[in-house]
Amino acid sequence: MNKQLLFVNRPSGFPQQDAWNLVETEVPELSEGEVLIRQHFVSLDPAMRGWMNANRSYVPPMELGEVMRAGTVGEVVKANGPHKFQVGDMVSGWGGVQQYTCTNGKGYHKLNTQKVPAPLYLSTLGMPGMTAYFGILDVGKIKPGEVVVVSGAAGAVGSVVGQIAKITGCRVVGIAGGAENCRYLTEELGFDAAIDYKAGNLRKDLKMTCPEGIDVYFDNVGGEILDWVLTRIRMNARIVICGAISQYNETIAKEPANYLSLLVNRARMEGMVVFDYARSYGDAVAQLAEWMQAGKLQSREDIYVGIENFYETFSRLFNDQKTGKLILDIR
Repeated sequence: MNKQLLFVNRPSGFPQQDAWNLVETEVPELSEGEVLIRQHFVSLDPAMRGWMNANRSYVPPMELGEVMRAGTVGEVVKANGPHKFQVGDMVSGWGGVQQYTCTNGKGYHKLNTQKVPAPLYLSTLGMPGMTAYFGILDVGKIKPGEVVVVSGAAGAVGSVVGQIAKITGCRVVGIAGGAENCRYLTEELGFDAAIDYKAGNLRKDLKMTCPEGIDVYFDNVGGEILDWVLTRIRMNARIVICGAISQYNETIAKEPANYLSLLVNRARMEGMVVFDYARSYGDAVAQLAEWMQAGKLQSREDIYVGIENFYETFSRLFNDQKTGKLILDIR
């Protein structure tokens, strides 16, 4: 049998558990040219909340009754006819929150799990790593000696952004929730400073850690944090809008009040979507892997077990009860 998590109620505000329904169905039959994948790991990402809304974003909204959308890593266990994948291959794709899926292979990629643990392909060598790499280098255009501030810095994307900025020769300040996450940034990842936004002194802490201002801000949070950062940006600053997790569950999103700082400082604020860089993923993976092998880049995966525990694990995306990449093991 195949356990599937179906999206059944479109939420307003933070999703309740009844937004999903866990069902058991028969393992799907294969059509000619398809393979059956037994899913091992499911990626949990803040973007999931946006996909649940009725309005179109950079991808179409989810339809009620469909399997919850998610990136996945799994093993090919059956094939019907010739195929680019063989039984036993480990592959990544968009299999959704279910234990089995069948596919013709479009959008799936074979993985080398002999050298790299499978969860890393949902983390630093997957979409979060790609987002960090292209966001800070291509959109942020960082240069050695610049001051870079990252919000959501202890998360899957932010932690890689900060490390890439350090590798490039920047001074890096991370904003995260809680003393333990801040310790992780400075003591384990090598950030120059960390700000605990929960401590309530964000304005003062930004001034203290960035006394001469901010050249590049990589934003995963939005809201009040973005507003305060705008008061500290320098001339020709770049602000990369990657996400706004503080706003995803709000019925009325908060707009930045200090946006005129962009005009005064001739700065720019630009959104980025990782799918725009799909043709260059291979280059990014090669560089990230090289940095990891050289000990310059660390990766942390926060893994929980059981498809039945999806809701509790999903909730950790929004309550700072995770560090690094959040993954669900559904084997």
